[in-house]
Amino acid sequence: GSSVPFNKQQRYDYRTMRPPWWATPARNTRDRATAMLPALLRERLDEFGIDYCIIYPTNGLFFISEPNDEMRQALCRAMNIYHARIFGPHADRITPVATIPLNTPEEGVAELDYAIGELGLKSIITPGHVRRPVPVVERDMPKARRYAMWLDHLAIGSPHDYDPFWQRCMDLKVAVTEHSGGMGWGTRTTIDNYVYNHIGHFAAAGEAFCKAVIMGGVRRRFPDLHFAFLEGGTAWATTLLSDLISHWEKRNKDAVTSYDPAQIDMDMLVDLFERYGKDVLDGTKDRDGFMADFLSRYPEDPDMLDEFAACGFERAEDIVEQFQPRFFFGCEADDPANALAFNPDVSPCGQRLNAIFASDIGHWDVPDMREVLEEAYELVEDGKLSEADFRDFVFTNPVRLHGGMNPDFFKGTSVEAAAAKCLKDVA
Repeated sequence: GSSVPFNKQQRYDYRTMRPPWWATPARNTRDRATAMLPALLRERLDEFGIDYCIIYPTNGLFFISEPNDEMRQALCRAMNIYHARIFGPHADRITPVATIPLNTPEEGVAELDYAIGELGLKSIITPGHVRRPVPVVERDMPKARRYAMWLDHLAIGSPHDYDPFWQRCMDLKVAVTEHSGGMGWGTRTTIDNYVYNHIGHFAAAGEAFCKAVIMGGVRRRFPDLHFAFLEGGTAWATTLLSDLISHWEKRNKDAVTSYDPAQIDMDMLVDLFERYGKDVLDGTKDRDGFMADFLSRYPEDPDMLDEFAACGFERAEDIVEQFQPRFFFGCEADDPANALAFNPDVSPCGQRLNAIFASDIGHWDVPDMREVLEEAYELVEDGKLSEADFRDFVFTNPVRLHGGMNPDFFKGTSVEAAAAKCLKDVA
């Protein structure tokens, strides 16, 4: 029998998350075929209003998450070879990304060198996390290892040093474009409702990796490396930037000492408890016992007090400068919250975020590929974006993401001249 639980009782027993289903076009057969055939996609790009596109593979998300080491690396290598071949004749209008596994930095570097260095691909998709077994469970209860996993977000608290991978991206002039999902995390684990699991899960995954890149000091150590967090929009990024600033202001290495129990005026505290808290104390402790008990509840490792040590922040503006200008945020065309990225009035320190236009063509959330750009432009028609904002969204920001790492990225493409002018203008 199958090891995959399908009936209701099995789903309940195993807590098997409700996965995607009926996820690709069916009634719109032409769109279904367009998502599968590069030549047909190329033929229809003018119909869509798209001059040049970067294609991310759906199956790449599954391949980079394959737990078997040999299978994962083989799948990614095969996909990269296949995509280089089938998209090669359309390089002036379409470029595929290289699928890069990252269970270890070594496998990531190896696939980078092959896909970028030998196949000639020029953009990548990476995971933003790796699921790893809890060591004590793997060691002492191996049969339970699959039920006791933790999320390694690569840039902070990882058992591996990923700096060689980030450096190799710099060497090869490729932006780190992360695309991971958060279904199966925390509250997104219902066994009978995919929509419940799906809402917000890309944003959760992007926020977790972005936060790790900042808090783990990767952004500080590699100040010129570009990162893109795909398909989650920008609402979470606005919140994250605000939270980073407010947490640093209240919990930086100097401010956090305000909460050290050693700072308590114990004479005042005891006096106040004796005057207003006799019903709490109930006469069970003398003065010295009360003090010792109160202080003993808050032991802390002094080496762990500065949780921003890797970031190098000295002022709030440093946080903004790390967040901008080298973070980019992939946005679905039909998301009205895209306008937040261009509104400095609602962003900390008056910052605009680098939103980049994207779309899940070939998935259920795009009923008609011809309407994608039209939907995105509705923000201009509704007065929420200016024409200049829209140009940044669909052109300038994507050009800066890739061309800012590799000035030759758009060479030989249909947008070569426009991209070169754009890079010169924003330099």
